[in-house]
Amino acid sequence: MADVDFSNDGSTTYDPAAEVVELCRDLIRIDTSNYGDDRGPGERKAAEHVAVLLDEVGIESTIHESEPGRASLIARWGDGDGAPLLLHGHLDVVPAAAEDWQVDPFAGEIKDGYLWGRGTVDMKDFDAMVLSVVRARTRAGAMPNRPIVLCFTADEEAGGHKGAQYLIDNHADELADCTEAVGEVGGFTTTVRGKRIYLIEAAEKGMAWMKLTARGNAGHGSMINHSNAVTELAGAVARIGSHDWPIRLTPSMEVLLASVAEIAGTEATPENAEALVQEFESSARMLGAVIRNTANPTMLEAGYKVNVIPTEATAHVDGRFLPGHEDEFFATLAELCGENVTWDFVSHQQPWSSPFEGRLVDAMTQSILAEDPDGIVAPYLMSGGTDAKHFRRLGMESYGFAPLRLPADLDFGALFHGVDERVPVDSLEFGAKVFDSFLDRL
Repeated sequence: MADVDFSNDGSTTYDPAAEVVELCRDLIRIDTSNYGDDRGPGERKAAEHVAVLLDEVGIESTIHESEPGRASLIARWGDGDGAPLLLHGHLDVVPAAAEDWQVDPFAGEIKDGYLWGRGTVDMKDFDAMVLSVVRARTRAGAMPNRPIVLCFTADEEAGGHKGAQYLIDNHADELADCTEAVGEVGGFTTTVRGKRIYLIEAAEKGMAWMKLTARGNAGHGSMINHSNAVTELAGAVARIGSHDWPIRLTPSMEVLLASVAEIAGTEATPENAEALVQEFESSARMLGAVIRNTANPTMLEAGYKVNVIPTEATAHVDGRFLPGHEDEFFATLAELCGENVTWDFVSHQQPWSSPFEGRLVDAMTQSILAEDPDGIVAPYLMSGGTDAKHFRRLGMESYGFAPLRLPADLDFGALFHGVDERVPVDSLEFGAKVFDSFLDRL
């Protein structure tokens, strides 16, 4: 139970971080691996667990299934003034091969000051922060001034089609009055020349998961064949994988790089953008992907016998394009594929961008600086995808804000979907305190 104390004047105090570590451990121990197909346990058990946690403090919730076991949860909390704020987190995680890990990825083990396990970074940490703060505040009667909609979704790791998209398509009435949304992958620190910068997600690349197909003439492997599907596909894949995409600075990244340039004693320009990104050290790989479009081949399939040239060869490509640069992305992709390779979308989702200003942004900024006065807060554009893409369809301005103060030498970006995923215990507690402060400022 969260700590709740009654002061001499009758008011209540509480610890918003009292439960966050144990709540996160319990969520990690519920395997919700999402393989992107019909395998996997689904999210039903996790959704029911969240429903019990909310029910214990008197918050009613509804579980919606898009398919048996693929469960999302929606709850309303508080009855303050104004349009509701949506707080959303997903319950599924990517799979983990236990033999590659130092610890059991679903044991929720605490080791060396870190909580280890699949989902500690993406994103059961944020789910636990929200639940810890909501439960502590509800017990203490410290309700937010603004009504809140809590949403815990299925299937985000496979594009959200069976989770957030399903909710938008079938239960939009439960979300439609929300005007703003806050979710994952923002509020964490990166360090530049000893300065902590808290990155707030204010934009996101578009997603183009594509299946490329080349067709040719089948034949004997010993004979000359100028219409070989494998050759055509291999050439396209090599061109896509080695293409040097040009730098394109979006508004969020212009602001972020200007903040870094000030620390480095220079000015931000497209010409020195890559040099400024390298100032982020451990986060450079992640941020280097958001100053340009990207396309990475990820899967190949062709043939069935070594001496048979197949009729068809296929590949999958993970393409991500910047807001405002979709046309350029697909025109370039067409050139790289050539005339004999076509593509179909596995998932095609639009990019988005929200203004880094206004009351919600001020609340995020002030809540961070209240806990870390020496911190710097700046927006960034995220290379991956989140459920925000779906909730944006209802007109919500969206942000990523799962605050974590991290060690300067931690390569946080590498932990997303990585082996030995882990989060510092004190970072979880810090995040819960900041998020509690954020709700006070709504």
